[in-house]
Amino acid sequence: FPGLADVSISQDIPVEGEITVPVESHSPDEDYPTLDEPVKDTIMRDLKAVGKKFVHVMYPRKSSALLRDWDLWGPLMLCVSLALMLQGGSADSRDDGGPQFAEVFVIIWFGAVVITLNSKLLGGTISFFQSLCVLGYCVMPLTVAMLVCRLVLLAGAGTISFIIRLIVVGAMFTWSTLASTAFLVDSQPPNRKALVVYPIFLFYFVISWMILTFTPQ
Repeated sequence: FPGLADVSISQDIPVEGEITVPVESHSPDEDYPTLDEPVKDTIMRDLKAVGKKFVHVMYPRKSSALLRDWDLWGPLMLCVSLALMLQGGSADSRDDGGPQFAEVFVIIWFGAVVITLNSKLLGGTISFFQSLCVLGYCVMPLTVAMLVCRLVLLAGAGTISFIIRLIVVGAMFTWSTLASTAFLVDSQPPNRKALVVYPIFLFYFVISWMILTFTPQ
């Protein structure tokens, strides 16, 4: 190949360049340092986050905010408040009604864990703690119902009082059930949604029954 003799490769051409890796932009909240911030700012930020989740429960809609930024502070406060208001209400209670507090506390958390495991076994796409967060925050309407019932019982325990408590508890039971299913049902396969709603219905029904049958000492 005589033509190849005229082909020359220049040795003076430098092989240079820059290797750049695109960096995804983060939101200011993700880059915000929290290690050196004052404790007051940390507490206020957490309280605002809990308050926003309460708003989502009061006005339930298909939103991922309650699932994305999950926490268990709100459910813990609601559970403790409800257990404190229910303790000492049974007729066979002794001393200070301590066992009733533990009973309510265990029922709420054990029920939430069972429903979460049922959701995961049915193919749910949300995490374990996200489900606990939703179920715990949706106890808020029933906690309000317990507070109203205690105020009604201060006026007496007659038939009218029972009817008022029945209406309040029934409305808040419906609210809690609808709010929780609004967040949890869409994460389930379409043909298994009824299997998820039924345990949720039983969970809030048991709590509602405890509130409705509450009688102060």
